[in-house]
Amino acid sequence: MEGDGRISRRGLIGGGVAGALGASLAGAAGTQAKALSGQKQTPATQNADVCVIGAGISGLSAARALVKAGKTVVVLEARDRVGGRCYSVPIPNSNNAVANMGATFVGPTQSDVLALMDELQIDKYPVYSTGKLLWYENGSAKPYTGTVPPLADPAAELELGLLLPRVDQMAKSVPAETPWTAPNAASLDAETLASWTNQNVVDPNARKLVALLMEAILSVEPADLSMLYTLWYINMAGSIETLVGNAGSGGAQDFLVQGGTQSISEAMASQLGDRVLLNNPVRRISQNANGATVYADNATVTAQQVIVAMPPTLTGKIDYEPQLTAMRTQLVQRMPIGSLIKTIAVYDEPFWRSQGLNGQVTSDTGPVKVVFDASPPSGSPGVLLGFMDGDDARQYDDADPATRQAAALKSYVNYFGSEAGQPRWYQDHVWAQELYTGGCPACITPPGVLTEYGQALRQPVGRIHWAGTETATVWMGYMSGGVQAGQRAASEVIQALR
Repeated sequence: MEGDGRISRRGLIGGGVAGALGASLAGAAGTQAKALSGQKQTPATQNADVCVIGAGISGLSAARALVKAGKTVVVLEARDRVGGRCYSVPIPNSNNAVANMGATFVGPTQSDVLALMDELQIDKYPVYSTGKLLWYENGSAKPYTGTVPPLADPAAELELGLLLPRVDQMAKSVPAETPWTAPNAASLDAETLASWTNQNVVDPNARKLVALLMEAILSVEPADLSMLYTLWYINMAGSIETLVGNAGSGGAQDFLVQGGTQSISEAMASQLGDRVLLNNPVRRISQNANGATVYADNATVTAQQVIVAMPPTLTGKIDYEPQLTAMRTQLVQRMPIGSLIKTIAVYDEPFWRSQGLNGQVTSDTGPVKVVFDASPPSGSPGVLLGFMDGDDARQYDDADPATRQAAALKSYVNYFGSEAGQPRWYQDHVWAQELYTGGCPACITPPGVLTEYGQALRQPVGRIHWAGTETATVWMGYMSGGVQAGQRAASEVIQALR
């Protein structure tokens, strides 16, 4: 890897990529340092065809597509970094290895993000999957192979084997673009995943595993989710197994990104250069017959069209003139985001591999209930990545760092023994404390929201268009969904500018 190891800049400005994006990006090479420096920008008004709000993977994908189409763009980002929910930090003394504190994995069917990575010459590598997984239940760790953990109750395992294909079939009936038009949409949206499971799953241990699966996917509890939303989310990924399958099974957790997931956004921002203005929280958007004006802390941008690429719940914190439609305003009040704490423990070597384990854990005991081996391709250092989700995260969101670390390492010791309690480096990230995200991985809808307000999710309001992974129709909630949503919003804007 070049530079600090967080981003490979090979071919970003020259060669085929510059040819694809046009000469306008080539001129950005000399000014990219200013845009990425994290310093405040000149407050003078800037003019552009389009103002993009949010320099995560979705907003930058939109900006990149617009520049490719010959449009002028300014991107406003509230943080002092790009990437949004993709946040990678260097692991000390590790030969440029990084820890992904937000989005982490890519899967083989996530074509939008894979195509983008290919264009940017950013590599992926397989998550380590040689050896057995661990199922931790009632204080006992059981190594296993396959997809379904070896539940202590065989009846629960049998019921799950029948249930999951049934749910997949139900999910196929929920249209990706218009879930509110699904057969029985009203009744499905009137109940939670928890209430549906209580009525349709007999064995309590099978219900427990359903809850664990959903906590792992969306970092919420089954009682938080509309059943219609649950089926919609599954459909956009293809199946439950694609969402939660073990690494190496063709699912969402098959690959890691060389240099970290934030490197994808960094590479796009590098191409865009001084079009990206950091430290610029947007406070107000006004629009009229002549155009739109976006007011940020350190910049004002006038544009013909605006793309807002933020979690829907945060879009409601911006002042709009005139006000948004009532449907849009009501929608964003009803879309909470998941509760997630990412934990990273680093060791000299991945010692669990010598025990015949691949580092993947599913547990019925918190606070860390899901673990992966996130070591670099060389296998050194050894890195364990653990998730605190839903209620477990909520319990520790406001705890002091030492308390969170002790709780996380206790889980690691339960799974891998005393050696796991002595990492050479530990880091966690509480996404609920991120002012400009509010949680992770994605916004959800409780009962009644999709059928009443869902039509406002992607519908433009005047000159304002919506991006972000929550507005995707394939792989919503993932980086690939963010890329698709950004490119879709850019297409809307290009059409509007004609």
